[in-house]
Amino acid sequence: MSAKLKYLPSSSMKTWVKILAIALLLYVHIGGLLLDVPRLNILNETIRALYFHVPMWFGMVLLFLVSSVYAILYLLKPSSNLDAKSVEFANVGLVFGILGMVTGMLWANYTWGSPWHGDPKQNMAAIALLVYLAYFILRGSIQNEEQKARLSAVYNIFAFTAMIPLIFIIPRMTSSMHPGSGGNPGFNMYDLDSKMRLVFYPAVIGWFLIGVWIAGLRIKVRELEEKILDIQHDQIH
Repeated sequence: MSAKLKYLPSSSMKTWVKILAIALLLYVHIGGLLLDVPRLNILNETIRALYFHVPMWFGMVLLFLVSSVYAILYLLKPSSNLDAKSVEFANVGLVFGILGMVTGMLWANYTWGSPWHGDPKQNMAAIALLVYLAYFILRGSIQNEEQKARLSAVYNIFAFTAMIPLIFIIPRMTSSMHPGSGGNPGFNMYDLDSKMRLVFYPAVIGWFLIGVWIAGLRIKVRELEEKILDIQHDQIH
């Protein structure tokens, strides 16, 4: 493995890292549901969604980042392994994005009165996910493996570059009820007290590690499928 790759998440996680990921999420679920939270106006108990909705989005961004880095490395030195890592990290990132969207809609239903309020951050997040859905449509529409990998790598980099302004910049420039957008202060401006931080930060780490673990399993499955196809091809010929 090259020096560039060794600093990226590996498809094979150490056992202790897997145990840590499971322990963190167990702690997050138990602490997130049972520990005291600040009694903020309107939010009240629904603020517990912060432990799930926001960390999933952080996990999504990190997984998409890893995917785009592998896409760049593929363009520099093409290999099926790099392409597989890029697409599987994007796969898991998209799932995290959908889960983040669903948990956000549940939270919005209780705090804003409806699951979809047309809020700029909701709209931009939906567009960002659609951009990544187009990535998989592109991959499915090309038969030639080398061309598929090359074009999807370029699109992957574009998708990540487009996602940053869509979910981090544009909503801050418009009127929005979402915390941290349109002049509305983020939760760090409210009462994200020490107790909530003790659950929130482990949640971010835990969800990301779980995402890396799932991506690694999918990469191994893809490698096994390719080996089986190679064996079948050799047997036929």
